[in-house]
Amino acid sequence: MKPSYWQTIFKKESVKNQEDKTQFITYFLGVFIACIGILYGNAIREEHTFLRNWEFENLLYLAIGLPFIYLTSFVGIPSFWDKQVSNFRRWTLPLLIGSVFGIADIFVIKVLMHPEPYTSLPPFLQPFPYSLFLFFSGALEIEVFYRLIPLTLFLLAGKYFAQGKYFSIIFWFGAILTAIREPLEQFPDGSMLFVAYSLFTGFAMNFLQAIAFRQSGFLASLAIRLGHYLFWHILLGVYVEFFELP
Repeated sequence: MKPSYWQTIFKKESVKNQEDKTQFITYFLGVFIACIGILYGNAIREEHTFLRNWEFENLLYLAIGLPFIYLTSFVGIPSFWDKQVSNFRRWTLPLLIGSVFGIADIFVIKVLMHPEPYTSLPPFLQPFPYSLFLFFSGALEIEVFYRLIPLTLFLLAGKYFAQGKYFSIIFWFGAILTAIREPLEQFPDGSMLFVAYSLFTGFAMNFLQAIAFRQSGFLASLAIRLGHYLFWHILLGVYVEFFELP
């Protein structure tokens, strides 16, 4: 016996409500990890004068992303744990992509440009294991304000402008704008070759994140950044802290 129209509607609504609930739980878990990082940072601040630490106000900034989690499915972005997105597309491939960028940064900046040992942790490195919390929190915040909010707004505009006729064009326009934002905001000093490398890799990674966000959801774009941070900020920090500084 085929389900009635209303049974189908209620079933779809029930599935959507469950997906929304799972998304919010996942998001709050990320905020909770950030909160632990703040407490941990405050506890060890006296031991490390160079420590970079979040404030509790940063958690309020993350709260701005909450309504956009709900809007993502409305504009066709897969939910956090969408069953049609494989874990390979959600985690494995994005982590590998981010890792390639992280390893490239280590090779260019540390191996080629700064082969001599550091005498102290530079600002982009933090003591381990505190670095795990800080850079996870930083990755989450960046992806909320570089991907979740702006790209959802672009897609929302594309959905209504000219009845969705230019939906894809508006997305690609938003992908380019959000991809160029970070490399311009962190415009580097140095030789022309290094500036070109930084701009190219910064744009490329952010552009791939926009594609991952559109095709596989927010967690995929976050995973690319986490893969990059794992090597560039965390593992390099472990090496410098425990092998170079002693």
